[in-house]
Amino acid sequence: MAENQLNIQKDNVKTIAFVTLGCKLNFSETSTIAQQFIENGYERVAQSKPADIYVINTCSVTEHADKKCRQAIRKLHKQNPDAVIAVTGCYAQLKPQEIMGIEGVDLVVGADRKGDVFQLVSKIPSKLGTARSYSCAINEVETIFPAFSHGERTRSFLKVQDGCNYHCSYCTIPLARGKSRNLPIATLVMEAEAIAAKGIKEVVLTGVNTGDFGRSTGEDFLDLLKALNQVPGIERYRISSIEPNLLREDIIEWIASGTKFQNHFHIPLQCGSDEVLKVMRRRYNTTMFAQKIEMVRRIMGDVFFGIDVIVGFPGETDEEFQKCYNFLKETIKPAFIHVFPYSRRANTPAAAMPNQVHEATKTARVEALTALSDQLHEEYVSRHKGTTQQVLFESTQKGGMMYGYTGNYIRVERPYDKNKIGEICDEVI
Repeated sequence: MAENQLNIQKDNVKTIAFVTLGCKLNFSETSTIAQQFIENGYERVAQSKPADIYVINTCSVTEHADKKCRQAIRKLHKQNPDAVIAVTGCYAQLKPQEIMGIEGVDLVVGADRKGDVFQLVSKIPSKLGTARSYSCAINEVETIFPAFSHGERTRSFLKVQDGCNYHCSYCTIPLARGKSRNLPIATLVMEAEAIAAKGIKEVVLTGVNTGDFGRSTGEDFLDLLKALNQVPGIERYRISSIEPNLLREDIIEWIASGTKFQNHFHIPLQCGSDEVLKVMRRRYNTTMFAQKIEMVRRIMGDVFFGIDVIVGFPGETDEEFQKCYNFLKETIKPAFIHVFPYSRRANTPAAAMPNQVHEATKTARVEALTALSDQLHEEYVSRHKGTTQQVLFESTQKGGMMYGYTGNYIRVERPYDKNKIGEICDEVI
């Protein structure tokens, strides 16, 4: 769609607030967008405060995510009816007209133009007029802009990849973020060096399909990891999410050889039934998934596995859900399960499938897997009780306590000590 000039004018626009919905990739992108405003004289304020401009970076992985965006727009518009509201991200890319129809929205920026949010908002004249019109900047998603999170003393989320070529039957991400593409290794090393210069000790690699790195540059994911491992000042890395079929043995062997990469992996399973996985169009079955988990444990030991699972996919019977439950409990035994009820998304094959699962059934299955997750997490933490671990402490203080995470992602609480903030300390857990 063509970009139109806005009839919105404001005097002395100085304050801006950001709302980030969804994944850590969005978080890193929002932080980079915010930094552009700050470098040009804007003051960033909390989203709960009146601001001259609000920028909302949206998610659209579920209907609930879309609803949260709509609620945020209405809340911010009520908070300051004269504020300029710009909406970007996946929901903006998929349903721009729907968002433009919400009262208070002035600018809708698709995923391909996220890096241009500052420029687009800056074109808004400086005085509020009586008429209000809307601008929409939506293109096919092809570009990728560098992004990492700012303003944290302990960790930063570094975007290494965007988009996805997998086209799972339930997912809108390829529509919202486009084909798999990545930044060059040299660029990402410079980003990591900039993070290190801020005194940040830990970097989390983020992407839509992180392990698919190299599609647009012909480089290899393992070469990226090796290059980042050499950056002075960064002491720990985590891989935020990697598809099981891309979890290669040479990568695991290198990580286990004494690198800065931690024994913590976030891996999507989505379902523990081969029948459902096939209809989902996933690129593995439960046998392959179990083999990948066994391979990692054989090489690295008692790794913290966080596993994504979708319940209530169309046609998922009680028997197939029980297969998934048993597969997680008896075979995989992860340290944590991220459970999501299936959400019907427009323009996906799953949305038109028969035998949609009742919401009450989805809720019951979420509760069952959440209870299993709690049990498995407690068992994992218990196995490490009494061991000495390196803990990176956060700045958050609550009730006189602070917390941090071990390399294998166990949360540790200690009495607040400002000298420990952003430091890696040996602690008996």
